[in-house]
Amino acid sequence: MTPPLVLDLDGSLPRPAGGQTITLRDWEEAIRFGCTRGTWSAFRNKLEQCLPEIHGTVCMGSGDFHHVTQLLLARYRTPEPFDVVVLDNHPDNMRFPFGIHCGSWVSHAAILPQVRRIHVLGISSGDVGWRHAWENRLMPLLRGKLRYWTVGVDTSWARRLGLSRGFMPFTNAENLIDRFIAELPSTISGAAYLSIDKDVFAPHVASTNWDQGTFELEDAHRLINALSGRLIGSDITGEVSVHAYSTPWKRWLSAIDQQPEIPHDRLSEMQRRQTEVNRRLLEWLAQASL
Repeated sequence: MTPPLVLDLDGSLPRPAGGQTITLRDWEEAIRFGCTRGTWSAFRNKLEQCLPEIHGTVCMGSGDFHHVTQLLLARYRTPEPFDVVVLDNHPDNMRFPFGIHCGSWVSHAAILPQVRRIHVLGISSGDVGWRHAWENRLMPLLRGKLRYWTVGVDTSWARRLGLSRGFMPFTNAENLIDRFIAELPSTISGAAYLSIDKDVFAPHVASTNWDQGTFELEDAHRLINALSGRLIGSDITGEVSVHAYSTPWKRWLSAIDQQPEIPHDRLSEMQRRQTEVNRRLLEWLAQASL
């Protein structure tokens, strides 16, 4: 079993048992939430210098760093393209003209030649409702490179735009997982990479920095079991941490996205619960990996 790897970007993660930690706190302000293409290129070079060639599941702190998944995917060189399965309450496929951010990385990952298709499971956010339809990058959906699996969101607007094949709507998470597992043999023909943002879970499972979905921990367990033997890599985000941006435009963007304020007196308790959820996810992922 390859031990997990912690990218310490925000101080939210303890060192995993038997795992390795790479300290990257100097990059927190620069890349948290989002950054320019120039800053992203510099961070990519930094990762290339310090990441081990072989590692287990990567844990990278708050969901504000979910765009780091794009850099992890870009490192894979496989004989055949692989699928990416993302558990997330948001599509992470939104327009962001300034570079890349945690809500736009999926569109960047979709153009990687080694990525066959991306499936985002568990979206209950209004980001895929008609009011925000214009913010979604439609080309990956039109090209069949991306599919949204949603819970309790009216996505009928997509049908009117000829995007029906890119949307799989459900009324609850259990039915979504049932359908994904049933279609797995025809949906994913080969290897897969799994990225978990814990904002996909209901708040009683694990509290995060973002509005949250409806998944139970058992929903993730069933999915991981179904992917057993296919996984070439995985990562986990969605830790809870507090950061005061020194950059005005990041304070503005964070305010627009209405990130909930984390009570300092509850932070330790919330992080303890996160650690327990991570322990279980890492155990299941280790059993399912190739």
